[in-house]
Amino acid sequence: MHAFLGPYSNLSKKKTHNDLLPEDDSTLPFVYSPTIDLSLFSDTTKIFRAFPPPKDKHIQWLERVEASKQSDWKEVGIFDFVQLSKYDLNVFNPQMLLSAIFFWNKETHAFKFPCGFVCPTLLDIAAITVLKPLGDCYLPDTLEEEIPMKDTSIVWDKKTYSAFVSAHHGEEGNPITNFEHIAFLLYWLSTCVFCTPSLQVPKHYYTLAQALHLKKKIFLSKLLLASIYTCLDEASKSLFRENGPRNLTEPLWLLQLWLNAIFEKKLKLLPL
Repeated sequence: MHAFLGPYSNLSKKKTHNDLLPEDDSTLPFVYSPTIDLSLFSDTTKIFRAFPPPKDKHIQWLERVEASKQSDWKEVGIFDFVQLSKYDLNVFNPQMLLSAIFFWNKETHAFKFPCGFVCPTLLDIAAITVLKPLGDCYLPDTLEEEIPMKDTSIVWDKKTYSAFVSAHHGEEGNPITNFEHIAFLLYWLSTCVFCTPSLQVPKHYYTLAQALHLKKKIFLSKLLLASIYTCLDEASKSLFRENGPRNLTEPLWLLQLWLNAIFEKKLKLLPL
């Protein structure tokens, strides 16, 4: 009888270096890897281009919608999570993030640190974001049948963050409409939560935005955790590209907060 933390590799194709955890030959740190040119990591602005930077327009729109919808956000369980987007998450430690990615193993979905295997969990997500570690499974196809996209009009040709805010931000003094609330949630999911690589607001999160607007208690913490694992797999793979990693996306900002919490004593972080 054997138990594995990750996918079992094909033993007929290659010799494994670990009887318990067969590994991919491109995986760090279990398998020896050639020297990596560290100069490829000097320009971190290109590597972490999709980190959510705070903008005046963003804060103004958030505060406008929050004044009207905070009770709804509390009912759904995202109020405290939304508050994170008021902070400058663009102030991050790129060297620590890149160093951590070197120790990610996509077979075990864990970091192999000297202390052993460490990985983000649902309880970690709950502690950082105050999202509940439970909820309804997010099934886009089912929700699309309940919430047809044609019911709400979004200006899809204004996809860049700034253009999207300008196109959907209501005039001050006017009440927040359902349309504006859904547009804000779509923008927030794209820019501050999942950090799309195109730096634009895609249709991909439209159904999720409508579900949150309708107060459906989606298992958002699980989506975040899965997104972190996906982005770490991709980031780990990108270390071996000839031109190095570029435009690492998805919630690496959450990984930064997780690393800060895990290594708080070592980092000697000052309280906010």
